[in-house]
Formats: sequence, structure tokens, C-alpha cells
Amino acid sequence: MQRTCPNYRVIYNDIINRDHPNKKQECNNILSKEEISMLDVIKLNNIIFGIQDKKTVEFNQKHRSYDKNTILEILEYQEKNELNNTELANHFKLSRNTVAKWKKHFKQKHLHSLNI
Repeated sequence: MQRTCPNYRVIYNDIINRDHPNKKQECNNILSKEEISMLDVIKLNNIIFGIQDKKTVEFNQKHRSYDKNTILEILEYQEKNELNNTELANHFKLSRNTVAKWKKHFKQKHLHSLNI
């Protein structure tokens, strides 16, 4: 059984065209990408809806999920910007434990795939 994911390009184009046509230009770079990652979805949300109140942010954070590519993108961001786990967690509004778990899991998988 294949898992399907929402077509974020269509969803966000509809939202922009219907409710926020003034934000279309600002969102075009992300929407024109071949593949839209979860980080792109978060960026689009911030562009379109702006900063939300604390309660909304907390609710949304509890219901976020990240696919493998997004996690790897976040970990690459950490390396590129030379951030520690706490700084990365604060930047992406994650827990430090989540970052540590991702690093441990994906580092082990990477080493295993290299037969080390």
C-alpha cells in the first residue's frame, strides 16, 4: 500500500489565489520548486499567515511531522551553519531531544550503509 501525501503546491496556490493574492510573488520561489519539502510548507505558512499567537504555535508544533528528506535537510542546515543541537532546536522550534534522536538515528543509518 503506497502512502500518499497532500499536493501542497495545489493547496497553497488555491489559498494564495483566493485569500492572499498579494503574497503570490513572495511565494513563487517555493511553489516553483520541483519538490516541496515540509520545511517549504512551514516557510509558506509563515509568509502567508505571518506570526501566530503562542497558543496556535504550540498546537501546530505538536502536530508537525517530518519526512526523512526534511530531517536530513534540517541536519544539513545544522552542519552548514555550525549550530549546536540547542541552537538548531531553537531555530526550527524543535526539542533538543528530537534533534539528538534524529542525529543518532540518521548517523547510525549512514554509517551502516557505508559498512563501517
